[in-house]
Amino acid sequence: MAVKLLLAGCGKMGGAMLAGWLEQGIPPENVTVIEPNDDTAAALRTQYSVATTTSSKNIDISTKPNVIVFAVKPQIMDAVAPAYARFVDTDVVYLSIAAGKPISYFENILGKNASIVRAMPNTPAAVRRGITVNCANDQVSTEQIALCEDLLSSIGEVAWVDDESHIDIVTALSGGGPAYVFLLAECLGKAAIKAGLPEHIAKRLARVTVAGSGELLHRSNEDPATLRQNVTSTGGTTAKALEVLMADNGWQPLLDEAIAAATNKSRDLAE
Repeated sequence: MAVKLLLAGCGKMGGAMLAGWLEQGIPPENVTVIEPNDDTAAALRTQYSVATTTSSKNIDISTKPNVIVFAVKPQIMDAVAPAYARFVDTDVVYLSIAAGKPISYFENILGKNASIVRAMPNTPAAVRRGITVNCANDQVSTEQIALCEDLLSSIGEVAWVDDESHIDIVTALSGGGPAYVFLLAECLGKAAIKAGLPEHIAKRLARVTVAGSGELLHRSNEDPATLRQNVTSTGGTTAKALEVLMADNGWQPLLDEAIAAATNKSRDLAE
């Protein structure tokens, strides 16, 4: 891909994106990482052969990057984003993965003419099995949308929403979803230990069962309800467990409450 990228921040998600881009075929010389920590920058140069700089001020505006990716913590975005406003007139698209920072936040800093895509990836991006949901402002061109989709597809699937308020729900679902799945594995292991299974086998069974079921869901064309039914024999042990999990006070109302709480928290952060 003949694209020039500036990556502001290279933590876990930024690092996953960088690795995905290079695996996808973007030449290392087309990527510059803005990383103020000398040790981290040296490690990036050694591992990925990309250019690094301590500040965006060191980058000549004539380089005309196609995409500037904001991958820093939301708490320090106020100190980071303003320095990139000088690139607005170079036809660059700004791609932010900062949770809780709406498009209007970047428009106020970068200007109303800035092309901005707000993205919500999730942690399975580290193994190229994530999903990133995006929302673009009116300044983003069709070509820029395609470019962002190509970049983000290097870490998993990509989806778009037109209503930015949906990003808060996305944050609650796919953004936090891996934690809920890990909690499921944790709780399954604890339940088996409580029932009398040795700890080492209980934790192993829980881990492999959750991971294997996820892979089966990934590869199958069936919806989750059908896959659940395929495992459940009438009057069997699984059916008995599902009577508990699918009761009026079972998983669905708990997850309804959890997703609503996380969505509201995402909206609070945006304000």
